[in-house]
Amino acid sequence: MSHFCIGDDIGYIIADRDGGIWTSYGDEGIYGDHPETSAGLARWDTDGIHTWSPQGRLPVWPLGGSAGATEDAVAWLAWYSHKGAFLSRVDPATGDISSYRNPLKDTDGIAVRGTRMLLTHRFHNLPGVKLSRAELVDEAWVITAQEKLRLPGPVVMRCAQGRDGILWLRAGDTWIRIEV
Repeated sequence: MSHFCIGDDIGYIIADRDGGIWTSYGDEGIYGDHPETSAGLARWDTDGIHTWSPQGRLPVWPLGGSAGATEDAVAWLAWYSHKGAFLSRVDPATGDISSYRNPLKDTDGIAVRGTRMLLTHRFHNLPGVKLSRAELVDEAWVITAQEKLRLPGPVVMRCAQGRDGILWLRAGDTWIRIEV
């Protein structure tokens, strides 16, 4: 297949090691006409076949996604709802989901390695982000350190990509690598 449709109003898109395409949707995707995007979060294979959705296994219904990352074979999805912000770990092999409260409001980038996580919050069109480090303690993510990073260029939407414990930030024409 040379092309396929994965919905409308995509908040972010990431790929896992097996070629799975993870997407999150905003309100047009969730409440629009595409039946596979109404759950707010989805996984697709490279042929455009819908292979995963939360199917009611999240603490509340998502209103939109804010960031995503992969760690080995699993995906981490940051999303928000009318009851706050959440982080969900999804194992595509089993479909198992673990969800946690997100400790950082307005997260727009994440990277995870084991029980440690990086989270970012950008300053729109300014050369900086708030970088938070967190650890999983007693089934809750707890922020352990925060700093403001000055970057070589302005930060725009979808500027952060997380993969295997490394957060890639795009600032202007430069990519910055930060390890968990």
